[in-house]
Amino acid sequence: MAISDFRFSFLFRVRYSEIDGQSIVFNAHYLTYFDTALTEYMRHLGYDYNAQVREENSDFHTVKTLVEYKSPIHLDEEIDVHVRAARLGRSSLSFQVEIHGHDKDDLRATGEIVWVNADQATHTSAPLPDQLIALLTEFEGAQIAAA
Repeated sequence: MAISDFRFSFLFRVRYSEIDGQSIVFNAHYLTYFDTALTEYMRHLGYDYNAQVREENSDFHTVKTLVEYKSPIHLDEEIDVHVRAARLGRSSLSFQVEIHGHDKDDLRATGEIVWVNADQATHTSAPLPDQLIALLTEFEGAQIAAA
């Protein structure tokens, strides 16, 4: 996927606590980068998770995460984590994520995250909130696929 396919990115600088004995980012931290960037993506859209929980008694459950490692990331390196909503279902939402060196087109990792909106009382799937669908459709445009 081309960087130009992503309309949002979030900048990180790799900290000492994120590297392993090989002096590269420890694999579990990639999911932290993905999750943090996804939270910032939602903030950028103007979507309030907490209001959804309070007002609709629903929240997102992560049901799938996938990371493909392409090239190592090193201590003190700046990286951009690019996020895009790729698919909207009735109750599910899929995201594509890529990590690149800051302001570079050097792919370091790709990922996929799938959320399912769930009723907090029953833990069964619930329709995606209309407000979120509208925000995602407006921001992503024709790129977002509907199930």
